Amino acid sequence: MIKVKARPEDFIVEEVADLPFQRDGNFCVYLLKKRGWNTVDILKMLSRKLNIPYASFSYGGKKDKYALTSQYITIARQIPSTSQGKDFVVGVQPNDKGGMKRPWIKSPNSTLTHAYSVPSKIDEENYSTSLVGCMDRPMGPDLITGNRFQIAVRNLTDDDLASALGEIDLVKQDGYPNYFDDQRFGSFDARQGFIAEKILKKHYSGALKIYFSGIHPEDSKEEKEHRKFFYENWGNWRVCLTRATSKFERETFRYLEKHPKGFIPILQRISHEKMVLFFSAYQSHLWNEVLRKILRHSEQGEESCLKISRGIAGDYILYTQLDDRNKAYLSGLIIPMPASNIRMPDAFTKNLYAEVLKENNLKSSLFNIRKIRQAFFKGIERRAIVTPEDLSVDSAEDEIYQGRKKLALKFFLPRGCYGTMFIKRLFC
Repeated sequence: MIKVKARPEDFIVEEVADLPFQRDGNFCVYLLKKRGWNTVDILKMLSRKLNIPYASFSYGGKKDKYALTSQYITIARQIPSTSQGKDFVVGVQPNDKGGMKRPWIKSPNSTLTHAYSVPSKIDEENYSTSLVGCMDRPMGPDLITGNRFQIAVRNLTDDDLASALGEIDLVKQDGYPNYFDDQRFGSFDARQGFIAEKILKKHYSGALKIYFSGIHPEDSKEEKEHRKFFYENWGNWRVCLTRATSKFERETFRYLEKHPKGFIPILQRISHEKMVLFFSAYQSHLWNEVLRKILRHSEQGEESCLKISRGIAGDYILYTQLDDRNKAYLSGLIIPMPASNIRMPDAFTKNLYAEVLKENNLKSSLFNIRKIRQAFFKGIERRAIVTPEDLSVDSAEDEIYQGRKKLALKFFLPRGCYGTMFIKRLFC
């Protein structure tokens, strides 16, 4: 079996962004490099370490935990109002030579000599940050151009390597389907489904049940048992309360004891960041469903032309190559993310999208959610297929798995495209 991410150095991701630097911008821009951290957890750690409210940090995209990654983050000089009144100011301090400014944090009433210093560079074993400039806006996904990847695929037989090299030639020619990969569906629970799906269908108890009892592969044994207890005792709030450990769990089950149907107020307390994650997961799943149908219904949809790679929230249907007609169509096809009032590019995709909605018991009007306001469905457009750019390929003996080969790939993908899906295409 092939090995991807045998070690973090085998999967390197470098964010490429077009940053509008301003000498006196209100947001300090840092290049964050990390190993063995996901983006959210490391920013929360930095928030505690630097004594800066987490609300002051912004980023454009989440990067893999099991990888070496670099990305841009910003820290606001003026802490947003959501920081619960901790009125601190992040600023930059000119150095004596008039060069790069040094960031600092201070209370508005304090003097510079009493400022809480933020190092221009932090260099720890598994992460580092370095100040690169300032902007007059926070970091966001719209500033990301794409990502550069360096991936080593290991434990290959000679036949595996020969097959992959042949598939690479086909991908150079025809690209591959631009699915959202499994990383997008970390909040999906195989038994219960998607939180956002339950919310769309006004099954608020079911949404909250997934939130507290959904089990994921990366959970510890203790966490799985903890969540399993809530799953088996859902509705018996007094019993659930006996096993509640977090403050939110205790407050939730106490509230539900008094208000047995009070699911919406609890859902409204879930953070914006988490709710965006839940909404985007289900929206991405529906988008994948549309693309699957397009590929199955195309003239290339014969079994001999399609391959399947298993996924946690649905299989990935992958073509081997395209004829001229389908290549011309798919190369120019842009599909909006499911939302209310979106417009499909043609009658063909419109009909298939209608099928997806019908199969999932959905209507377009349901995407206008009024009771849960932390997030919403936006009809962002996404290309149906993608072709790796600046692709270079090398192979060598595998120094970890003796007697086997490794394949080294370097390439660039536009924002939102998954390097892991490229690997699935080569080895499915």
